[in-house]
Amino acid sequence: MLLNLSVNARDAMPRGGTLTFSAQNVVLDDQYAGLSPEAKPGRHVLIQVEDTGTGIAPEILEKVFDPFFTTKEPGKGTGLGLSTSLAIVRSHGGFIRAYSEPGIGSRFRVYLPATESTTEPAPVADVVLPRGNGEVVLVVDDEVSVRHITRQTLESFGYRVILAGDGAEALAVYASRRTEIALVLTDMMMPVMDGPNASSYSLILSALSATGSFAAVISFLNKMFTAP
Repeated sequence: MLLNLSVNARDAMPRGGTLTFSAQNVVLDDQYAGLSPEAKPGRHVLIQVEDTGTGIAPEILEKVFDPFFTTKEPGKGTGLGLSTSLAIVRSHGGFIRAYSEPGIGSRFRVYLPATESTTEPAPVADVVLPRGNGEVVLVVDDEVSVRHITRQTLESFGYRVILAGDGAEALAVYASRRTEIALVLTDMMMPVMDGPNASSYSLILSALSATGSFAAVISFLNKMFTAP
């Protein structure tokens, strides 16, 4: 969720700027909750992501959370970043408020309900995580940040990684190096060519639900994912 908000903030500051994260405990009263259908009175954690970018026009701001809505040029984004962030926050009982002024910047406030733990945390057992042995993984995603973070994670677990920015590029790489590639980790929806068409053996990576079936898919991983 924070990665998606950060990527949007970065793209809104093509000449540089300031990206600020902050967090605080807040209490929403009945009056505030009455003004917002998604808000509930009580204690919340407020996470704020603020940039000094180009800002968003009012007529655009009301659409930024719509799936597939984007103001970026073709090939630069899928329009799923903010809708995915909203879905993640809602799944935890929270909501997002967006504020922006053209030429000044944007501010996204994420409200998550706070809870008090009344039990002692269970001891965490040592877990031995499986590691690779130099196997080659082809990572396909049109978001540069996702590609590089995924590569860093896989390499830290002993895999070798090849990157591709869309399905067409992935096909070219796979055709020339298919005997080396053990697995393709690909986004599902991308410009030029979608992930399921890119290779024969794929672990699909997507912000969408795993609906339908693809002959090429051996497993499905929801964004955003984490390494243990």
